[in-house]
Order: sequence, then structure tokens, then C-alpha cells
Amino acid sequence: MSLNRFGGLITGTFNPLTDQKTATVEYLVVAGGGGGGGSVTNSSSGSAGGAGGLLTATGFAVVSGSAITVTVGAGGAGGAGANNGAPGANSVFGSINTIGGGYGSNTNQNGGAGGSGGGGAGNGTSGAGTSGQGFAGGASASNGLGGGGGVGSVGGAGYDSNGGSGGAGITLPISGSPIQYAGGGGGGGNSIGGLASGGGGRGSNGGGAGVSGTANTGGGGGGSNGSGSSGAGGTGASGIVIIRYPQNCSAPVATSGNPQILYNNGYQIYIWTSSGSVTF
Repeated sequence: MSLNRFGGLITGTFNPLTDQKTATVEYLVVAGGGGGGGSVTNSSSGSAGGAGGLLTATGFAVVSGSAITVTVGAGGAGGAGANNGAPGANSVFGSINTIGGGYGSNTNQNGGAGGSGGGGAGNGTSGAGTSGQGFAGGASASNGLGGGGGVGSVGGAGYDSNGGSGGAGITLPISGSPIQYAGGGGGGGNSIGGLASGGGGRGSNGGGAGVSGTANTGGGGGGSNGSGSSGAGGTGASGIVIIRYPQNCSAPVATSGNPQILYNNGYQIYIWTSSGSVTF
């Protein structure tokens, strides 16, 4: 018996005489995070990307023999030079659709709207989040760029020459162990780059690239700072789709996209890090 990186057991048995068909599943659907804004030597800095939208709930009804689409959104690329980052891509589980994180921006440009919004840069405004999925990005001030929004809170505002912190993510145990998801990236800052949590990337300070988000968390990419060198914004983290249901229920009749299959604490757990489908 062994564990995978999500903390779940990778062995389990089923009895076809006693196993029951499942009628509903619990799900977690996280979109890709937005990329952080880039920077140019001594003339501009980048704000942070917002986290990908996140939705989780129990009671999702499944229909025997009907395939459910699974789409795992990619993280947005960080902006290079005086460019904005790219938005994250949506993730989907059947009728559940989460919105990719908003992009971080370069000086005096607006952060992108998304699942959670990208931070503002210079005179630019922060991007809006999507109701129920994430919060807006943070504002910019005095060479400190806004942090990206997260699923748990608005991105932090830049202040003095410090980048704003990323909005809070959320810790969930659906995979079998507690993992943080959907935190905003940190904004770039001349003195201090913004901090990040929930899989988001930290912002850079004193020149250099923003830090990329942690794969399969939906965290936003960190913003770059242009004090002393040019740099790219951090890439947003890719998303993830997870479902679970009682272990005494029958396994799906078909899956695609190579989901990881775990058995933990009385649940069957299916984890997609690439797109596919499932049929019960």
C-alpha cells in the first residue's frame, strides 16, 4: 500500500455483488490562473495575475451511460517586456464551468477580469472577479503593483514601493489530503515583491521575473519588476478537476484523459490534470 503526491491511497478493491451505482458525485473544478505582467528596465513594472475560478459542491447528478466532459484549463503565459500577461483558460466538468484567471498588466494598464481579477498597474484599474468563483485584483500605488485576486479575498493593493499580496486561496481535502488552491499572484515592487498563497506566484523586486504559479492549483502568476532589469511575469498555474464519491459504489464504466484514481477515507477519487471525460 502506498501514497501518491495528493496523499491518497492507490490501492483498493470492489465487489461487483455489493457495489452500488452512484447517483451523485462531489466535485472541485479550478480554472487556470492568469499570467503576471512583464516589466522593462527602470521604466515599468507588472501587476499579478488573478487565480482561476473555483467551484466545489456535493450532489452533482450523474446519468448512467452519459459521458461527462472534463476540461482542464491551462495557466496564462506571463507578459514579456512591456506586455500584459495572458488570461487563464476555463475548466469544465459537465455543466460546471469555471472562468480562467484575469491577466496581470504592465504600467498604467488595467488588470484583466476573470475567475479572479488581475491586479492594476500604475494608473490602471484592477480586474473584476466572477461572482461565486473569485475576487477582484488589487490596486496599484507608487511603484508597488496590485496583487491578483483569489477565491478567498481581493488582491492586496500596492503601497509605497511594495507589491500587493495575492488574494487568499482556499485549502480543500477532496483529493485525500489538504491542498491549497486558487490564490492570486503577488504584484511586482521596487522594494518588496508581493507575497502569494494558494498556489500563486510571488512578485519580483529589484528587477527580474515574477514567479510562476504551482501546477494544478489555479494560482495566479507573479508580476515582474523593472528596477534594474527587464523580466517576464510569472505563468499562471494550470487548473484541475477532481471528483469523489463513496467507495462502495461502482467504478465508472469509462474514463479518458488518464485521470489519477485514488481510494481514501471511504471515497473513490478521480483527479484530472489533462482534459478527458467520465461515463458512469
